[in-house]
Amino acid sequence: MTDSTERKLSTWAENISPSPTLEVDAKAKALKAAGEDVCGFGAGEPDFDTPEFIKEAAIRALREGRTKYAPAAGIPELRRALAERWMSVNGIARLDPSQVIVSPGGKFSCYLAILAVCSPGDEVLVPAPYWVSYPEMVKLSGATPSYLSTDDTTRFRISPEQFEEAITPRTRLLILNSPSNPTGAAYTREELEKLVEVALRRNVYILSDEIYEQLLYDEVEHCSPASFSEDAARAVITVSGFSKTYAMTGWRLGTMAAPPLIAKAVADLQSQIASNATTFAQYGALEALRNEEAATSAVGEMLKVFDRRRRTLHCGLTAIDRVSCVLAQGAFYLFPRISDLGMDSTAFASALLEKEKVAAVPGAAFGADEYLRLSYAVADEIIEKGVERLGRFCESLH
Repeated sequence: MTDSTERKLSTWAENISPSPTLEVDAKAKALKAAGEDVCGFGAGEPDFDTPEFIKEAAIRALREGRTKYAPAAGIPELRRALAERWMSVNGIARLDPSQVIVSPGGKFSCYLAILAVCSPGDEVLVPAPYWVSYPEMVKLSGATPSYLSTDDTTRFRISPEQFEEAITPRTRLLILNSPSNPTGAAYTREELEKLVEVALRRNVYILSDEIYEQLLYDEVEHCSPASFSEDAARAVITVSGFSKTYAMTGWRLGTMAAPPLIAKAVADLQSQIASNATTFAQYGALEALRNEEAATSAVGEMLKVFDRRRRTLHCGLTAIDRVSCVLAQGAFYLFPRISDLGMDSTAFASALLEKEKVAAVPGAAFGADEYLRLSYAVADEIIEKGVERLGRFCESLH
């Protein structure tokens, strides 16, 4: 077939951007495979193994033959356990299990939520820096992302005034991610309440991505916007999952609590697109919720290690001349400002990998070109060695 007659890809395929975080991680792994000593800070996943008691529950489910199709919205036992947890821990009142959907990954949960409420021509407000997939998901729904800029001076949080000013007649949805990827910022309850007030007054849905809700430090408390009132519960779609908290990234299990009409729409969409999340994996997730003692112990141990690494990396970064960094309150990322070093983030990250074999994700991927994202979900020795190399690289730019 000649170029002139070659069939074109769809609009969706032509306009989608590949995940830059996965791309950086793939480059780092390729260099390691080639024998290079690489310090990889790109991956957004815990470096711990899934706790044994969760794995054993999935193995048991396999042995018991739980390998067939499950209901599209998830196995009933897991949906009930999730509803109970969201009510008792997150404070979301009167949540029926029918409002809970289990999906093949938190990313898919976010995408289904957007598909359920957004149509072509709609607008979605996305605070920047943002997780790299949000704008692409919005585009795939046919809607348009509109960005609300934040920076380290606002501790990467939007204000209610900024939110209200950005709303247009086309605005359908605001995406919030607290704690945040890539910044680690977490909104206070008071800040979230004011944002919810604006959303309710202006008839805008909120997608609250709470995937990092249990990874918080310095006595910061998590707040779910859907818990504030019955009106809030009707306007907020809450998304979470098992990947980050329980080191279950490869299990692909996302969760959602939504108003009844949206929950039904999401279940219907999922039934046609993916059928159901992996059946036996759901039994492992169920054990993570039921075995509270083992889960608390496992998460607590991981959190202690993350906190130590957070402080080590932050101390190292702030000691580098012309680099500044807000201390993250949650998740497992730091987002240092590197703009004073005279390079854009893409050129900086590329040169850093080439010269010092340190892999980090440029801030441009998150809509913030002045910054660099470093994950501290890596071994302590990698942090220490990587910070030393980063400091040497920055010194060479003087």
